Order: sequence, then C-alpha cells, then structure tokens
Amino acid sequence: MAHTTDTIMMVRPANFGFNAETAENNAFQSNDRGETASNIATQARDEFDAMVKTLKSKGVDIIVVEDTDEPKKPDAIFPNNWISFHRNGAVVTYPMFAKNRRIERREDIIEALKKDFEVDRRYTFEHYEDDSLYLEGTGSMLFDRDRNIMYACLSERTDPQIIDKFCVLMGSERIVFHSVDRNGDAIYHTNVMMALGEDFAVLCKASITKKEELEELLAKLDATGKEVIDISFDQMEAFAGNMLQVRNSSGDTFLVMSQTAYNSLNENQIEKLSSKTSILPININTIEYYGGGSVRCMMAEVFLSRK
Repeated sequence: MAHTTDTIMMVRPANFGFNAETAENNAFQSNDRGETASNIATQARDEFDAMVKTLKSKGVDIIVVEDTDEPKKPDAIFPNNWISFHRNGAVVTYPMFAKNRRIERREDIIEALKKDFEVDRRYTFEHYEDDSLYLEGTGSMLFDRDRNIMYACLSERTDPQIIDKFCVLMGSERIVFHSVDRNGDAIYHTNVMMALGEDFAVLCKASITKKEELEELLAKLDATGKEVIDISFDQMEAFAGNMLQVRNSSGDTFLVMSQTAYNSLNENQIEKLSSKTSILPININTIEYYGGGSVRCMMAEVFLSRK
C-alpha cells in the first residue's frame, strides 16, 4: 500500500469566480480587486492549464474533466470537496454546505471513470443536507492511506455524526479535534491547517487550542512515523497547510503547493520538506484569491485499481 497516488482527477473550470455562499465561513476568500468576472474566469483557466502541464511534466497522470458551462459552478475547480476515491474500490460523494456547490456532483464523471477503473462500492452522504449536516470530502478529512486513519477538525462543514458513519463504512480509525484561526473562529476545512505526507505532517499547532486534542494528534502522528513541520498562522493564511504529496509512475514523490505557500516557508521548513520529497510550487494566485482554496483542493486523488 502507498499513501500517495500517481493518478489525479482535476476539473477544468468553465465559470470560476468568487462564491458569496462559501465566503460566509471561508475567511480565505477575497473579492476586491475590481476584476471583471470574465477576466477572473480566464485567468483561473490559464492557471489551471499551467498546473496540469507542470504535473504531467513530472510524470503524474492527470485526468482532466471539463466543467459544463451550465449550470454555472464558481467552485467546480475544487472537486475534492464532493468526491473521493479509495483503494477498496469505493467512490464516495458528500453533502455540501453551499447550495450552489451541490450541483458540482456529477454522476457522468463517475460513470466515465468506471470505464477505466474498478468501482465496486458507492457511498452517498448527500441526504444529510436535508438535516443541514455536512462533510466536504478531503477538505474535511485527511487520510493516512497506509494505516487507514482519518483526521478531521470539526466545523460547520465537518460534522462528527457523518464522520462516524464514514469510518464505520470504511473501517477507519478516527482522530478528530477543533481548530481555530487567529480570531478564534473555527477553521472550515482540515486541509487548510494540515497536510499529510508519507513520513511527515505539515500542521498549524497554534490553531488547536485544546491541549488534550493536540496531544492526542501529535501522539498519533509520532506513532505513525510522521515528523511534524509546524506552520504559523501567517503561513496557514498563505495556504501552507493546503499541500498534497503525489507521485509519478516511477515512484518519485512531489509535494505540490502554491507559490504563495512556498514563499511563506522559512529555510528550515523548506530544508526539512526537501529532505523527504521534491517540492513543486505552482502559481495559482487568482484561484487562491477569489476561490479561497489552493492546490490541494484542486486535486481529487484516484486510488482505484485500473481495469
């Protein structure tokens, strides 16, 4: 088993833009540059295409899915929130907080993937939206794929009831905790403040204010051989928690992060990470600024077996 995959699904956006519904509890979004919607969408597509080109140049297999023009989906570029793919053949779809993000869930994408990959179980959690309960995929949950451990910080978008149900279905161990930003507000997604690599974890320790929760998390990371690289609130706000380690068909690994995140790191952090994997910074300034998400949110890892 491997913690990383060489196959990534990404959705090329048709109408990327600022989403007022998600901005309600995503402090990372902004909308004050005076850009036209058309320019923002074009710049986002250009950044997306450049990211795909960079990943492919490293030998990572990228499955590019074209967004549909209608209905308009400002956050379609972030598929990791509505779907996840697992080594046991499971495809899971999730309940979303923002109503205008629920239209991102597309059965045609799943059917297309079934032509090339083995899918033998399908779990759907969308019905929890009727009860205003949400769990937004690998934004809400981080997986240690080697050991089948699920990590999550609880928030309005990450409900413990659904986590429990998920872990029963997938046979996963769970480590849950609370994480807040510098203003004491709940961090909406776990992949904002934490990233898991094969033998390391990037973590904003200061965001976990309950001592016993932090101790449990650090003990589990230590027991599973993951060196913790601590990041500050400033670095977290620069998307330094939103990284994803991937690999190519030759087994070389890369830690994908945005240029913004890379620029926020200090020499010691870069040195530690570089000793474990190749760092791959990618410029997605427009996507980060208006979408409030970074590179990790753009990549849905495919762990399914090929036919």
